[in-house]
Amino acid sequence: MSDLPKVAETEELLKETSGSPPTRKTLIEKLDNWDDWASWDEFYRTYSGFVFHVARKTGLSDDEANDVVQETFIGVAKNLQKKKFDTSLGSFKSFLLNQARWRILDQFRRRKKQQSREANLYADETDERRTAPIDRCADPNGVALEKLWEKEWQDKVMDIALRRVRALVSPRQFQIFSCYVLKGWSPERVKKELGVNAAQVYLAKHRVGRILKREAAKLAEAEE
Repeated sequence: MSDLPKVAETEELLKETSGSPPTRKTLIEKLDNWDDWASWDEFYRTYSGFVFHVARKTGLSDDEANDVVQETFIGVAKNLQKKKFDTSLGSFKSFLLNQARWRILDQFRRRKKQQSREANLYADETDERRTAPIDRCADPNGVALEKLWEKEWQDKVMDIALRRVRALVSPRQFQIFSCYVLKGWSPERVKKELGVNAAQVYLAKHRVGRILKREAAKLAEAEE
């Protein structure tokens, strides 16, 4: 009997939580209190890595992506302080995307200006050589960035759900589930390398998978 590979299994789970980011309104609302350092620290730890990965995948360097993170969260803080985001009026995911998009574009503009200055140092070279680096800059505008953002957001949902599940089931069952579903091992390989029988493999798949869907659904409810 053939088993579903990793991609098919995880995509099936993601369909049930499509468009459901791990946003917790209670956390965002706590940010109204500027003295609540614990909430601000949790907020930064929750979303900074996510913004960094998106920025890197648009074509920015590590340093540029780090600048995007810092500038994005400064912008988020200022907007939250001015009450420019209301959890009852829209998606935090879209709000954060807009904040990050502007900073990503700023980094590409800075890069382009720097390349222009460097190109001007070689006035005797051909226009093609002087302008090519600028033309090769990625353009994180429009649908492409939104698709990337959505994929990264969905990955984050699943990552958080998996961390929750790991704390709710036995290490053994999670190991079986991870090898069989997440890594896409065949049942035969799981049985051989982990020393388990077929019943244990399928039991772990269904039990852990059910809990994973439940935890992902909770993330969706938090957004609602």
